[in-house]
Order: sequence, then C-alpha cells, then structure tokens
Amino acid sequence: MYVIDQQNDHRVEQRARMYRETYPAFAHWANGYGVIQHSDETQVRIFDLCQQLVCEGRFKQIDEVLEILSATDRLTSAAMWLVVHMTYSTKVDFSGSALDAEDFKANPQGHTGGSLNMVPAYVAYMVANHLAGITRSWLMGQGHCVAAIDAVNVLLQNLYPEQAERYPLSDEGLSQLAQDFYSYAITDDGRPAVPVGSHVNPHTAGGLIEGGYLGFAELQYVHMPLPGERLVAFLSDGAFEEQRGSDWASRWWRAEDCGLVTPVMIANGRRIDQRSNMYQQGGLPWFYEHLEQNEFHPIAIDGRDPAAFIWGIFESEARLQACSAHIRAGKMCYPVKLPYLIAETEKGYGFYGGGTNAAHGTSLPGNPRSDAAARQLFNEHAARLFLPRTELTSAIEKITQHKADNRVPEKYHALGQRDVVLKLPTASPQCEKGQALSPMAAVDKRLCEWHLANPGVRVRIGNPDELRSNRMGQTLDLLKHRVLNPEDGVAESIQGAVITALNEEAVVSAALANKGGMNLVVSYEAFAMKMIGALRQEIIFARHQKELNRHPRWLSLPVIATSHLWENGKNEQSHQDSAFGEVLLGEMSDMARVVYPADASTAVACLDACYQSQGQVWAMTIPKQEIVVSFSYEQAQQLVENGALTLEEDDKVDVQLVAVGAYQLQVCREVGQRLREKGIGCRITYLLEPGRFRIPRDRHEQPFVCSSSQQTKLFDDEIRLRIFVSHMRPEILLGTCRPLDLGNDRCLAFGYRNRGGTLDTLGLLEANQCSARFIVAATLKKMSLGED
Repeated sequence: MYVIDQQNDHRVEQRARMYRETYPAFAHWANGYGVIQHSDETQVRIFDLCQQLVCEGRFKQIDEVLEILSATDRLTSAAMWLVVHMTYSTKVDFSGSALDAEDFKANPQGHTGGSLNMVPAYVAYMVANHLAGITRSWLMGQGHCVAAIDAVNVLLQNLYPEQAERYPLSDEGLSQLAQDFYSYAITDDGRPAVPVGSHVNPHTAGGLIEGGYLGFAELQYVHMPLPGERLVAFLSDGAFEEQRGSDWASRWWRAEDCGLVTPVMIANGRRIDQRSNMYQQGGLPWFYEHLEQNEFHPIAIDGRDPAAFIWGIFESEARLQACSAHIRAGKMCYPVKLPYLIAETEKGYGFYGGGTNAAHGTSLPGNPRSDAAARQLFNEHAARLFLPRTELTSAIEKITQHKADNRVPEKYHALGQRDVVLKLPTASPQCEKGQALSPMAAVDKRLCEWHLANPGVRVRIGNPDELRSNRMGQTLDLLKHRVLNPEDGVAESIQGAVITALNEEAVVSAALANKGGMNLVVSYEAFAMKMIGALRQEIIFARHQKELNRHPRWLSLPVIATSHLWENGKNEQSHQDSAFGEVLLGEMSDMARVVYPADASTAVACLDACYQSQGQVWAMTIPKQEIVVSFSYEQAQQLVENGALTLEEDDKVDVQLVAVGAYQLQVCREVGQRLREKGIGCRITYLLEPGRFRIPRDRHEQPFVCSSSQQTKLFDDEIRLRIFVSHMRPEILLGTCRPLDLGNDRCLAFGYRNRGGTLDTLGLLEANQCSARFIVAATLKKMSLGED
C-alpha cells in the first residue's frame, strides 16, 4: 500500500503498538475479524479519530467508538459473505453450514470482485453517519457493484417497501435475495419480476444513478450537494479515463454554493481486456501526481478495511471545512485542493481468486453446482466471512441508531429527496405576432426573469459552445462564467453559474447533478448528440422511479439544441444533424419531452412549461436567427398543452400541411399559398411535440398522448392528402406519429434526407428536396393534377 511518508513507518508502528498495549478495547478492535484486518497506519488514524469524537462531545469515551468499529468489521464480513451467496447460491443459511450441490445456481452471475470491494466502503459510509450523527448522501459510479449495496441494505433493513417485504432478515429472506439476483425473472406484461437488478436502480434504497455509463458519476458529484449537505461519491479507477472532465472538479467547487464532497476511488486495478491508461502510465504513483497537478489532495487509505474509509470520510470533510473557513476569512483563494481518497485494494479481496482476472465476474474455477472442487472452494472461503447470527444482530443494533441520533435513514438521504418548485415570474412574455425576433433571444430574456423571481435557487447553465453566439448574452451577463481568475470586462466570476467547458458530457452533467436547483443546457444540435448517454441514463432512472410511484420531483431540465441543422449551412455536413431529437423520441415521451418551437412565443411557452414540471428532460430544438412570430403567447401555451395547433384553414380543405420546425412552417406557408393559387384548399397545422401523437407504449405514456377526440379535431382523417414538412428525418417522424400516417396514397413526408455541405438555409432545403418547389410538385403529382 502507498504510504504518504515512508520515513515515518517505524513511528507509526510504535504508536499503534502503544495504543494496543494501553487500551484493551483498542487492542480488541485492532485484532480485526476474519479477512478484515487493520494496518498500523489505520490504527493510528482511528485512534486520533476516536479522540476527536470524544473531544467534540459526540461520545464520552473512546471505548464507545471502538465498540461500534468492532461491529463494523463484523457487519462488513457478513455483507461480503452475503455477496458471494448472491452470486453463486440459491440458499443462505444463518447457521453457516456448508452448501450442497443443489443449493447453487445453474448459471451464477455477478460482478463479484467489484462488489466485494464496495462492501467495506458502503458499510463505512453507514457507520461514519452514525459516528457523526449525520445522514450523508452517497453516490456510486460502479453501478454493477449493486450487490454490495443491496447486501448491506438488507442486513441493516435500510430498504424501500417492496424490498423490505420480500427480503426480511431471515434465512428465507436472504435466500430469496440470492435467488432473485440475476434470476432474469419477468412478469406477464414484460417487466422485471423482482425488486433487484444487475445495477443500481430505483429499488436500490438511496440510489441516485444507474452507473451503467461509466464516468458520469465522476462528472456529477461535485455539483450535487447544496450548502450544508454532504456527499460521499464512490468512484472507479476503470472509469477515470472514461469521460473527460472528472479532473476539473476543483474548478467548479465553491463553499458558498456547494456542500461537502468526498470522492473515493476504489483502486482495485481494472482487469477486463487490458490495463487502463492509469496503470500503463505508471500505476497509482502516477495517479497521485496527476491528482496533485489538478488541484486535488490525494489521501491513500487501505481499501480492504472499513475503518480506513471511515477515517478518510472524516478527514476529507475536516480538510474541506478548514479550507472553507480560511476562504471566508480571506486567508485562501480558490481553487481549493479537494481531498480525494484512494482506497488501494485488490479486485475481489476476501474471497477465492482475489486479485486475478476472474475476480471481475465469477472467480471460482467452476460452477459449484456441478464442480465438486469449486463447491469446496466456495464453502471454504465463505466460511472465512461467516458471522454467527447473534453477533450479526448485536452489530446491527450498534450501527442502526437513527432514532437516537434523530436523523433520517440513509434511504432518505437529502440528494434523493429533491422537490423543487419555482415561483412564476411576474413579467409576461413580450412576443408580438408579426414581430421578427430570435427565439433564443426570447428564451435568454425569459430565463433571466425566472432566475430573478427565484434568487435563492442554485443555477447551473451548461455551456459547451459560445453562449453569446447562441443569443444567450443576457444570461451570461447576469450569471457569468464560473472561473478561477476572472478577467476585467468579461462576463466571468468566481461564483459564476455558467459551467463552460468544451466538453458536452461535462456540462450536461453539471446540470443533471444540480437536482436541488434550476438548470439549462445549450449546445449546437449536432454536438448535443454527445450528451445522449448521460441524458438517457437519467431519463430511464426517472421513468423507473415513476413506475414505482416514487415520482422524481427535481425541476425538469431544458436541453436546448440551437445553431441547428437548418441554420448551420455555413459549416459542413458534420454540423447538420437532426439525430438529437430523433434519438430522444425513442425514450418514453412522458419523460423525454421532444419539442420543436416555431418562434419566440412557443420557445418561451416551452421553457415556462418545463420550469413548472418535475422529473422530465425537455429536448428543445430552437432557432437562433430572427423568425417572424406566428403565435401569440396564449396560442403558444395552447400549443404546448395540446402538442399541435392549427394556424390557418381554408373554407374547403383538400390538403393538410403539417409543419415540425420553424423553417418548415415558413415552407408550409409558401406551399399553401402556391396550392391555393391552383384552387387547392389548405389547412396548416403546427406539430410541436411529435411524441404526443404516437401509439402509447404503456399505461404511463397513455395519459400523456393526445386524446382521440383532440387528435381528431387536429388531424381529420377525411382529409384528401396530409403532408408533413419536418425538421427531422421524415421516416423518424412518420414512425413516431404512426396514427397520423394516412398511408402511401394519402400522405407525403419531407425533411432531412442526409444531404448537406456549405450551403445557406434555402440551399439546405433544396438539397434535401423539402423546399416549396419540391413539395408543390410532389403534391400536384400525388393529386394527379400535374404541373403548369
């Protein structure tokens, strides 16, 4: 293990021996339990922590703390024992008897090594909360290590109702947990049949993110807690290089608007197909140097020992609090060197195969159900982790003291209980019909009004591009770039709320993390695609919470794609892509609100509706150039409510022109005029939100989809010909809005057909054959009228 100052090794050993000889309770704890052992360095650190807790008045004597720490060792061992049973067995026996062949799974599965490494970390988090009398929040980037979380939660009965009912603390309850883990069980309606999964999910008590996309926890943790809150973030060495930006955390942390964060890397040496870059560059010594160069304070701890994690959490918070006090006193300036715990361990420590490649998944050389040698190894190594039921009961009682501490259980930690409601701005949007106005400029003004009406709500603006070029100048001047060294005359501030980095994943993560506040993200449409992984993970997790009737109540997030496809003609086709909205239309439409505002009024109405909703991501594709306002604000509100609105209608209607997108509305109006000149009556309908007109995929999407009566009013199926003119690829639109498709003989669809280059807006429309010229010709041909 890496030691901060190797010259002091002998002094550390001397001190640890002195404490053991002087304090019998300390010697008892220092003996450890089974595979849980305490190094001299950890012993010295723990003795200092015990003294600190006594001096603070939290405990009367160090023996009380040591009793809890001894219970911690035993709970850790029991949880590791349960983890290996979850991987391999269908039976859990509190007697500790050896298991027979029929007690094992036919197909054992699990990320066993990583889960074993997470057990001491998560147990330590629980115990650190008891020792401090505070319920901190937790976050785990390695979502596949959920077995550790579930095992500890079940033993401590820190569970949501559905798990508490199914997994009581008994042989039957734990056996059911083991049977359910990777059971692949499914209900008749196609849903997972058990309240446990392969990753963190909404059944996981206190879980915040799935962690299926490695690297996003690393980008989010620093933006999560509000002042007065504390977060312990468990991170993966394998995820360190997954997403750029995790080493920027110190650029963003401010004592004035951030809570205490303790990042903890579980450094177990990722072993899958190849070594990570960290280990190729020189291993952990290289990583310590890297952290120091990026304004972190690395602290090495023993990742095999829960006591080391406990000390590390207290030490990290104490250092951060001391720095905050110095900043308030004017004795320090930003950036603060964020403490960063590095828990050095080996993959799968504590069970057979620890430290080998096999420890990533199932470490035994065979399946114990059919392999006698593997069965013997399982029973032998599980026995080293076993804790008798009486000792387990005693350990649990010593650790679960929430009522005595007058604090909430960890399943209800602060970051998982967000409920943000904003006060509506008093100013009314000023978007006059017929006025030429940039929709993004209107959004810019409205965002400032929302902020000024809610000054106490923390703001994060995610900006991977140029905010001013995207017409968000007022927002930038009001909220400013968050920087460490502001320049005079530039919209920069140490306390700025605009998180600017040339990295889409990093800035969208800042907004996704700020669930206690108000957020907005602006990106070029083509580059917003890089945000999809982070957004999709969030959308799925929130939807699953909703399905469990635990509706997420964080303020909905607007993600604006501007400088979009039809405005980006001066660049090459790489900048001309409509996939952002198209991909999100594949998610459940009641959670991923994909809208295409037509003008300033509809853009503002969408923003207002977003900030009056909770738990949704609003993907808004908005023009930044000046567009003539077609809707009054009242009409725009009706458009948002219904998803579509008819703007123009002749007395006799032959053709319905359906526009999706601002420039497409302009085209439809031109087409309508030309068709009227030929005696063809038209109706022009604007379709704002395609997801409202899809075939609902489940009972939660059903009430969100436009009602049959409203759909009939907007889209009369008796129409002779329906023509869609779309911002996106027409095939995607027709597939989404299947009920509106009248079939090949009575329906045409135009949109982006993957043609582009250095062209202006009209050139792009022509290149994609969705200008008025092409549409009129196709319409006349379809109606068998020919062309003049």
